[in-house]
Amino acid sequence: MKKLVLFAAVLMVSLFSIKKAQAQVRLNINIGAQPAWGPTGYDHVDYYYLPDIDSYYYVPTGQYIYSNGGRWISSSSLPSQFRNFDLYRAYKAVVNEPKPYLRNNVYAAKYRNFKNYNGRQTVIRDSRDTKYNVVKGHPSYIVNKSIIVNKNRPARSEKTVLRLDRNESSARVNGDRYHDKSSRLERNDGERGANRH
Repeated sequence: MKKLVLFAAVLMVSLFSIKKAQAQVRLNINIGAQPAWGPTGYDHVDYYYLPDIDSYYYVPTGQYIYSNGGRWISSSSLPSQFRNFDLYRAYKAVVNEPKPYLRNNVYAAKYRNFKNYNGRQTVIRDSRDTKYNVVKGHPSYIVNKSIIVNKNRPARSEKTVLRLDRNESSARVNGDRYHDKSSRLERNDGERGANRH
């Protein structure tokens, strides 16, 4: 009996640990925050190191970090001397370490052979993987507030876009206003909708 109780306790602790680990993994995915010029294959990225210009890009804030007179500067854009730098063609190294620029000599040495990289990294913008549809700048970018619905069963190629208003629980389909009442849409086109408010 003691063995059975002990086994049940170990099993419950194990299950709790698995659920906690799964929750942590879900929190560490930031595909939607990655830029369209970022390389594919990473569910989580903290920094990109750009060996061509010896700079970093911090994904969570969208800031470039570069050295200026021995100080590391953070900015939403690269300095003017890099205005013609092509982020889509340049090599990007993923670095998941806090403040990697403080150990810049390590990354500069590690990725020095990737300066003027002639190979090709597949960038998010060019990927056909649907997980990248949440990245702004991707050709199939999906706005989370848009839902595709069929209207009166049209031909398969015809679809109507239902857009949710920001501050309301209503939507617009082809200019008409709809109100969501307990997961069904009711049309508000003047006469019928005037008495609903």
